[in-house]
Amino acid sequence: MKVRITDVFLRDGLQDEDVVVSTADKLAIAEALTAAGVDRIEAGSFVNPKKVPQMGDAAEVFAGLPAAGGVTYTALALNGRGIQRAVDAGVQNISVVTSASQAHSSANAGRSIEDALAGLGEEVARHPQAEFVAGISTAFTCPFEGDIDPAYLLRVVRAFKAMGIGNIGLADTLGTTPTERLMASLDYVRAAEPDLNYYLHLHNAHGQALATVSAAVDVGITNFDAALGGFGGCPFAPGAHGNIATEELVRHLHAGGHETGIDEQRLAEAVSLARSIVAASPAVSAVQPAAG
Repeated sequence: MKVRITDVFLRDGLQDEDVVVSTADKLAIAEALTAAGVDRIEAGSFVNPKKVPQMGDAAEVFAGLPAAGGVTYTALALNGRGIQRAVDAGVQNISVVTSASQAHSSANAGRSIEDALAGLGEEVARHPQAEFVAGISTAFTCPFEGDIDPAYLLRVVRAFKAMGIGNIGLADTLGTTPTERLMASLDYVRAAEPDLNYYLHLHNAHGQALATVSAAVDVGITNFDAALGGFGGCPFAPGAHGNIATEELVRHLHAGGHETGIDEQRLAEAVSLARSIVAASPAVSAVQPAAG
């Protein structure tokens, strides 16, 4: 089976680090990823740079990304302003994100789920030329509210469907959801809305993420997010663990006989580069946030 991996190091991997990586270094990592065969990269987010200074150079990053045939670069946006900034920066593929829990929505986006969805819907409709995918944070477990009712998750999924978005990502933001419960929620949503394309964004608190990947692949899920070196976490979700590591995910999938199109040796080189760059980058407190 062919499985597609989106590497999110440049966005989710860096947003929770206490350093700010330079634009040039981000572009070097993007080049290393494409050289390894990663054909979908979440290269940044258009969010408030005062809250997330690690993403303050998103427009500059997208302007400098290496041209590579067959590679899709995506950006994340939480609201209409973020979408407009992404469009202005020439981004063609935009991930619009909201939460499945009210408390996390307030912490992450500063508004209720309903208000967030309404604002996103208006802006999505204004940009029919862009390709939108949807991401749902805390889809299974919230650090403030606990287990998420699958029926509530389904309402958020259907709100994105009503915007005309057919690709929906479900995030285990904390990485603590047991595989069995996560799969039960996924099955519930897929049974109710079988015509949508689902992907999983897994964090890895207890080393269980690979077991969840195997269970998901067995039921036909073929799109996953991951981050070089297992970096990442949500600064607005206390207790969030790092992403599933891209290199571990690729190794696991290859061992199971699946195809990814990614070269493990070149990927290891990208991991080493990313680790060295993060280690050498200045602390957030030493960097003046970009305007935006």
